[in-house]
Amino acid sequence: MAKKVEYSVEERLRALYDLQLIDSRIDKLRSVRGELPLEVEDLEDEVSGLDVRLEKIQAELDGFENEIKEKLNKIEESKALIKKYNDQQKNVRNNRAFESLSKEIEYQELEIEYSEKQINELKAQIELKKEKLEETIQTKEERNTHLDHKKNELDAIMKETEKEEAELLKKSDEFQSKIDESLLRSYLKIRSSVKNGLAVVPVERGASAGSFFVIPPQVQLDIASRKKFITDEHSGRILVDKDLADEENEKMEKIFTSI
Repeated sequence: MAKKVEYSVEERLRALYDLQLIDSRIDKLRSVRGELPLEVEDLEDEVSGLDVRLEKIQAELDGFENEIKEKLNKIEESKALIKKYNDQQKNVRNNRAFESLSKEIEYQELEIEYSEKQINELKAQIELKKEKLEETIQTKEERNTHLDHKKNELDAIMKETEKEEAELLKKSDEFQSKIDESLLRSYLKIRSSVKNGLAVVPVERGASAGSFFVIPPQVQLDIASRKKFITDEHSGRILVDKDLADEENEKMEKIFTSI
């Protein structure tokens, strides 16, 4: 069975700082994409929503057209009945029967009038829906054009960065394997809680990088000794000395250049 490799505090500090440099570089690559992935997703959702709206409007238009057909059929039926009643009037023998048929004819004429009114109202609604349909089609075309532009923009950035990011992710896994689980958990927890993702920072001018709080001289000596892990009492970040940071920056820059 292979013997587990034991790393000194200094080796783990170096690995931890190297991991920070790698992850920060990944963060930088991803920041180049900015909000583009979300913009693309939002535009795709909007286009899908417009498709649903177009289907709904078209269904409403089809419904109006079917209603018009029904009204036209009803008008034809009423006309046929009027013709029938007119023919029957020619053969009636009393006024009562004639008046009864006249009322039927009048009723059918009113039905025709009412159906024609409904048809006109439906045609007006169709015109409004067609305008809405054209507006929605135009909006969808505009959003599709914008979406294509954003997709092309994102694809171009992805092509430029995906190879490097893949290599950096491999490196990140590689350096994580040099760090014990509890320390790695602490690192990831700090990284997720700070705005810039910096969980490991060097001491510069007597304070942790990006901080104005001075670190006591004795603590600075402890950090420089590289014998134990020390965190900044204000930010919770893990601290390394500047010399170690400079050495690792130089080493990792060569690795980044070769990717």
